[in-house]
Formats: sequence, structure tokens, C-alpha cells
Amino acid sequence: MSTVVLIPGAGGDAWYWHLVVPELRARGHRVVPVDLPADDEKAGLDVSVDAAVAAVDRSEVDRSDVVVVGQSMGGLTAPLLCDRLPVRLLVLLNAMTPRPGETGGQWWSATGHRQAYVAAARAARWDPEADDWIGNAFFHDVPAAVTAAAFARGELAQSDRPFADPFPLDRWPDVPTRFLQGRDDRFFPLEFQRRVVAERLGPLGVTVDEMPGGHLVALSRPVELAERLCEYL
Repeated sequence: MSTVVLIPGAGGDAWYWHLVVPELRARGHRVVPVDLPADDEKAGLDVSVDAAVAAVDRSEVDRSDVVVVGQSMGGLTAPLLCDRLPVRLLVLLNAMTPRPGETGGQWWSATGHRQAYVAAARAARWDPEADDWIGNAFFHDVPAAVTAAAFARGELAQSDRPFADPFPLDRWPDVPTRFLQGRDDRFFPLEFQRRVVAERLGPLGVTVDEMPGGHLVALSRPVELAERLCEYL
């Protein structure tokens, strides 16, 4: 039995994991989905880390076997928890992979994200500049009822503040790391992630594992995602 700490992406909403949480618990694991202070214009990465640790403290779960999963922008926060919790496994899911000293704001141009995103969109014959780009990039494979529930919660705020902080670690945490990528992700395309992970984590032996699903795979394929995470556990 593991304690699985789930870090969401931009918007910081623990609701993102609401379909995965019962699947992991049904498989015998303790689960802590984390809300991050995404709407706080003064909250940098350190505040996000504090929020995650506080969530674990409140849950009063066993810390003897902690696994941290960081989704998308959560890839900036998840590695930092390895200095605050006894993490035995770090999983990046459709995530940003930071370099020491690099800000989240610099990550986009440093990785060539925009070019890769636009090229993949045009190859798939959808317009990345269209008004409905959010639906196309993020919700294209999410069931209609789940999409409606997500939109009913209102637009999530995400301050720019965390993107201004340089990644504070001078090297990647000395913790086993797995990278799981949805092969249908339109926002962080698979080939883009393969390149970025090879450049940044390849020397540590980390490669990209694939599964079906888009960027919001916890909403589109929660059962499959839980099963893949349990394979890692």
C-alpha cells in the first residue's frame, strides 16, 4: 500500500483527480489529491510545495511509502516535494520537465513548445488559433458529461507568479522517476515530450512511457491511468 500524492496542473484544482482517486483507493492505496493556490498572485513554487505538504499533513496518512504524481504544470512542483517528504517514486504525467535555474516562463521557448504544438495541430487538421482551442487541445477526448462538469465549475485562475521562479534544485532529485505520456495529447505532443525528456532526463535513464489519452488523461481515462500508476507502484 502506497500513499499517492496527486499534484494538478495549471489551475491547481484537486477536482482534476476526482475520477482517479476512487480507482486508486479501490486498489488499496492511500490518496492525497492536492489543491494549489493557483489564483494567488503572490504564491510562487515554494507556496505550492507548502500547500502540498500541508495537504499530506492534514490527511494524516502513512508516510512510509510516498509516491508523488505531477500532472502538466505540476511537473514544476512535484520534484520539489522530494526534499520535504520521504518520496520513493516520482511520476511525471504529461508534464513540464524543468532544468535547474530555468523558470517556468522560460520553459516554453527553451523547449520550442509553441512550434511543436502548432505543427502537431496542423498535422491533425485542427486550428490552434481558433476560439475553441481549449476544447480541441484539452477536452477533445474527455467524455461530454465530464467536460460539462468541468466547465460548470467555472474558468480556473492561474497566476503567472509560479512561472517566474527559477527551478531551485541544482540537480534532479535522487528518486526513481517515471514519465507517463498520453499519446493523444494535443497540448504537449508525444514527439515533443520524447525529445524534451531525452534531453533533460535521458542521462538519468528516464524514458517516455505511453498510454492512450490526451492531456487531461485523468478525466478521459481514469481507470487506465490508475492501472498504469499501480503498475509503477
